[in-house]
Amino acid sequence: MPLAGIGDIVRESPAGVGAFNVIQLEHATAIVAGAEALGLPVVLQISENCVRYHGALEPIALASLAVARRAEVPVAVHLDHATDRALVEEAVTLGIGSVMYDASALPDEANVTTTAEVTAWCHERGVWVEAELGEVGGKDGVHAPGARTKPHEAADYVTRTGVDALAVAVGTSHAMTTKDAVLDLGLIAELRAALSVPLVLHGSSGVPDETLREAVRQGMKKVNIATHLNKAFTGAIRDYLEHDGKVVDPRKYVKAGRDAVSREVSHLLGVLTG
Repeated sequence: MPLAGIGDIVRESPAGVGAFNVIQLEHATAIVAGAEALGLPVVLQISENCVRYHGALEPIALASLAVARRAEVPVAVHLDHATDRALVEEAVTLGIGSVMYDASALPDEANVTTTAEVTAWCHERGVWVEAELGEVGGKDGVHAPGARTKPHEAADYVTRTGVDALAVAVGTSHAMTTKDAVLDLGLIAELRAALSVPLVLHGSSGVPDETLREAVRQGMKKVNIATHLNKAFTGAIRDYLEHDGKVVDPRKYVKAGRDAVSREVSHLLGVLTG
């Protein structure tokens, strides 16, 4: 199937779109397998941290693009949380059709100016851009648990930057390993009414399933999940090695991790579209 554009997936999906972070090739193949099991589109995300792990963007980007092109469902490849404009430009050159440019650590005006410049550059090349507003007046970032995005500020930010989607602060936090985040569902509805672009939920690993369903009902469109899959992958490998202390073929225990990720992706896509 041809590589999908994230904009097309978001526009055509009547429900929430699952966006899952890739750490290595096994994650990419597992995520796609989980989506294929339900016949649903999916987004493969490559973060700046993932690029650091591999030492370069090109190897993991080309591998993810190859997996996406061989999939039986629409799959988009997306650069996630890029703070370096050079990395954005490299991703576009390699064929990645969407990026999340993260200037949230900058003061508000610098965030707006820099994001607008990157967005204009990307749009000239047909690339979809996601951004996040940042916590106005602070440096904790948009996903500090107590941060909340104000609808009027978000609307102004979207107008001034021209971004295609906006990650908003409604109660989540990155890298959560427990599902006890409390979302401000009313704020999600207010943001949905105030903005002309899709809403994105970062830090979704810590959100209970029913809350994720309700967040989508209230207007959340793209839902990013990373830590939860890593937890499933690591747990399955740990269990395999505990039961077979003599195994030396990594394909055996890594397959257990890959299968666990596939099951979780299928489950979560069911939650987002249920």
